[in-house]
Amino acid sequence: MRTRKATLAAMAVATLALAGCSGSDPATPGSGDPTDTTTSTTGATSGAGAQNCLPVPGDQLVVLEDDQMLQASDNIVPALNADAASDDVIAALDAVSAVLDTETLISLNKAVDIDRRTSEEVAEEWVDQSGITIQETGSGPLTIGAANFSENITLAEIYADVLDEAGYDTEVREIGNRETYLPALKSGEIDIVPEYAATFAEFLEGDVANAVASGDITETYAALEPLAQEAGLVVGSPADAQDQNAFAVTQGFIDAYGVTTLSELAESCSGVVLGGPPECPERPFCQPGLEETYGLTVNEFRSLDAGGPLTKTALTSGEVAVGLVFSSDGALATE
Repeated sequence: MRTRKATLAAMAVATLALAGCSGSDPATPGSGDPTDTTTSTTGATSGAGAQNCLPVPGDQLVVLEDDQMLQASDNIVPALNADAASDDVIAALDAVSAVLDTETLISLNKAVDIDRRTSEEVAEEWVDQSGITIQETGSGPLTIGAANFSENITLAEIYADVLDEAGYDTEVREIGNRETYLPALKSGEIDIVPEYAATFAEFLEGDVANAVASGDITETYAALEPLAQEAGLVVGSPADAQDQNAFAVTQGFIDAYGVTTLSELAESCSGVVLGGPPECPERPFCQPGLEETYGLTVNEFRSLDAGGPLTKTALTSGEVAVGLVFSSDGALATE
């Protein structure tokens, strides 16, 4: 039996407070006119025979593989109040994690954000088609919390659907950001929330100078488990699906220069035009990370937004060659 409840607390929309909001968070977009701010920089030396890779316009965006794991592993992971973490509940949530990958998450986000379907409808359809088999062995009420952005709401609806099949009476509550829902999760006001492994680990650890997450989900999860336990929480198995910072180019750019990874980009290109949030030139996960981890030369930086419409439009129109996006953005869908 399903019920839904409106927003628990009136909070400002905080998508970026969840998806990649730790050291790998691009932060909220800056203020002012983003189109007239450019920064010329000189990066590390690219590979021999490299060329100046000009932007290539095109409608299809493709994420380049972060093959040296610059970004922390923000895999989707269920977080539970310890009192709600029965074997049956964990098994149902782990069944979701077992089949949820980034390509699927992109499709779910496209269905909601671009095709304008409801999260509840999209979640129910996906669960029906996923092949997940749940034994009806549970009973009693469970409240699933969600941050107030569409991806997290869809994930909460998916959790509710599989737990409903397991025999529980589920309710989905759309709340606010992590600062709002985490106390509710700890107190047992809500029982479960979809989380992001690296960001959640860093938030629980609390010391911005002491990074505990990495690009390896096994290492990140090993750091997350004891931190969750100290907070009276349990984390289920992480999904392959990730919502983290990523660098995208157009399919036309890939066709022109033959690059599919960030390492290949650095080796093939003597310089690129990079677009992203205003703070990108100072953030270690962004321009400095590309230059120091990959040796990429950034000839010019265009100040745009954090994975939003300005950056995506600049990519598709050929204003920038490379742009910071989120790895699960519905705009990355190929269908």
